[in-house]
Amino acid sequence: MTSVRIWGPGAGAVVVLVVAGVWARGSSAVDAGLWAQVRPAVEARLVTQATGSGYAEADEPELGSRWFCRAEAMELEESGGRVRAGVDTLCLEYGAHGGNLVECSGTQTPQVVRLERDPAGGGFRVVSAEEPPDGAGYGEWEESHFSRYAAGRLDRPMASTVLETAARSHFGLPADAPVRDC
Repeated sequence: MTSVRIWGPGAGAVVVLVVAGVWARGSSAVDAGLWAQVRPAVEARLVTQATGSGYAEADEPELGSRWFCRAEAMELEESGGRVRAGVDTLCLEYGAHGGNLVECSGTQTPQVVRLERDPAGGGFRVVSAEEPPDGAGYGEWEESHFSRYAAGRLDRPMASTVLETAARSHFGLPADAPVRDC
């Protein structure tokens, strides 16, 4: 009975420390320097993928709409000049009308982007990008393409503030221009 009183709390403390260590390791798994290098290529690819798929591009051409995208790194792995980036992405289609910023379309999707160093440009270039299927299989795809820690952080709402700021600047709108629906 005495050994249970001594070992029980000790074992509990070890479990708490291990769990805290795993959480801390997972939360800092993204190399900020590497992400700063690959992020421009990832986000440029997102804009290219989204262009032509928006509501306003087809149905409201007078808005002069354009896509704005951002990505958050969930995981980064580098090996031999190649990078595997597990990212959560947000792309929004904005236009301008009557002094307002108009949001017309949008999507938030996880992706696995593979990049390699571009010797000519000095940065990285996207080699491939995968995203989950629509409907059935979506959750399974996330679980098979991301670590448990990263998969648990996917699908949380991403803030659009940075995209709104970039869109207002692009359309020459004041920083406090309201955002309206299309």
